[in-house]
Amino acid sequence: MELEQQNVIVLPGYMNSGVGHWQTRWEARYPNFSRVPMRDWDHPVCDEWCDTLDAAVAAEKAPVLLAAHSLGCLTVAFWAAHHASQDALAKVAGALLVAVPDPAGPGFPADAVGFDAVPMNKLSFPSIVVASTDDPYGGVPFSQACAAAWGSRWENIGPRGHINADSGLGDWDEGQGWLASMA
Repeated sequence: MELEQQNVIVLPGYMNSGVGHWQTRWEARYPNFSRVPMRDWDHPVCDEWCDTLDAAVAAEKAPVLLAAHSLGCLTVAFWAAHHASQDALAKVAGALLVAVPDPAGPGFPADAVGFDAVPMNKLSFPSIVVASTDDPYGGVPFSQACAAAWGSRWENIGPRGHINADSGLGDWDEGQGWLASMA
């Protein structure tokens, strides 16, 4: 299935995804991509973000794909393990989880509340974890451990930082391909 025919929920991380970020570029390209409307991008609270994600998924027509970056990845894991309504969870066809941050790492934002003790439960939908070898917010061993626990395929894109606008990915065709592969 082509991405033009698939409902996609875009879930940015801490401080949202700005101009030039692959998530923002994808939303501009595909009218069927919609961003989760978090109340406060700069002071994320895990329970609140999970409830907002649940409402966004429940409001969509099945099936949906999730395109998460950074703290959005942890939100998906917490949501699936502890917050998802069965109706919403059943709608998820797959999740692209990019640049998973380590809450125990030195760069994790102090303003993010409730994201420690990351659930290491198998996700009930297909997923792909994408990592960079020089991500300042989450190392390869942490992302590999998350991928293994979540039952996700793991992809290493080499030294691309936090896989954000600064990574120079543009429209990131490879990421779009991985997302489409789960449709």
